[in-house]
Amino acid sequence: MLPYWRLSSFYFCYFALLGGVAPFLSLYFHHLGFSAARIGELVAIPMLMRCIAPILWGWLGDRSGQRLLIVRLGALLTAVTFTGILWRQDYLWLALIMALHSFFWHAVLPQFETITLGHLGEQSARYSRIRLWGSVGFIVTVVVLGLLLERFSPAIYPQVMLGIMLAIFLCSLLVPPAPRQATRPAAAAEGFLRQLRRPGVLAFFLSAGLMQLSHGPYYTFLTLHLEALGYGRGVIGAMWALGVVAEIILFLVMSSVLARFSLKQLLVGSFVLAALRWLLLGLLADNLVWLTLAQLLHAATFGCFHVAAIHFVHRSFGEQHQGQGQALYATLSGCGGALGALYSGYSWHGLGAGWTFALASLAATLAALLLWRRMPAQPG
Repeated sequence: MLPYWRLSSFYFCYFALLGGVAPFLSLYFHHLGFSAARIGELVAIPMLMRCIAPILWGWLGDRSGQRLLIVRLGALLTAVTFTGILWRQDYLWLALIMALHSFFWHAVLPQFETITLGHLGEQSARYSRIRLWGSVGFIVTVVVLGLLLERFSPAIYPQVMLGIMLAIFLCSLLVPPAPRQATRPAAAAEGFLRQLRRPGVLAFFLSAGLMQLSHGPYYTFLTLHLEALGYGRGVIGAMWALGVVAEIILFLVMSSVLARFSLKQLLVGSFVLAALRWLLLGLLADNLVWLTLAQLLHAATFGCFHVAAIHFVHRSFGEQHQGQGQALYATLSGCGGALGALYSGYSWHGLGAGWTFALASLAATLAALLLWRRMPAQPG
């Protein structure tokens, strides 16, 4: 039987941690007195580790078959290495802690995605019903931590994050190993590199990097951007939560959406709406109506894109290369996210919020054009 609640609880805790990192990590570094450039660099370090760690752990997972052990060790070592943030807060030490804990953190999700799809088997359309609990966890953290930081000092931030990391490890202990799936004959005969050269696959991975690059200003500076526009932290937390509520609603109907539209249509549409969203945030975020609309578009720019991407990777690679396929998706997304954090950190004061988000919109537009021209209607 599908261990629905055990899989869902892991996603809940994993993305609860992301709900603390994405909106509030830069706020914590700002509290410590770092400049925008230094904040961009520190936020970029975990994303840079995402360029290295998933490929290594994905290869190890495919080679050993011990995906669940990798998930458990990764979750435990994430918490252990993060404790160093409690000792010192100078720039070089924080850079080291960001690198160490994220090396293990990024071992976790690609392997767990493969485990989840292994449990689902032929029911892969139900993935979004499990994954939506990650979005619920994200909302809970954003709202609760936003209120806590408004009432207390941001100095409590590391302790809260450490508690969530330990919860991820505990949830990983409850998840059973996935049953092995029969490998498709065509996929079994092909190596990983040959599957990677199938039509549209390389274009997809490049576009995944561009999508995360376009999210760079959003994840790094949205909280500070909205604070500068006069919004309170409670409202800011609510805006982050609103985007994820829209994402959850999409997850609930995603199986019907997948049945109606091709993966190419969903991916290209996600990029077009991402380009619109970044323009709204850069130019019109001082208006609550436009800000609300921009956050509702999170359903497309993250929710729809992510589910379509996971399905594309699952269909494009055989069972014995699933770990490397999901890891490559995570890696290139991490490289894009790191570049996005870096460029937004350097351009924020030099060019301003409007131009920084305009560059993000341009990246999303280029990715939409790339997929529209290079990706076939269905993966091979």
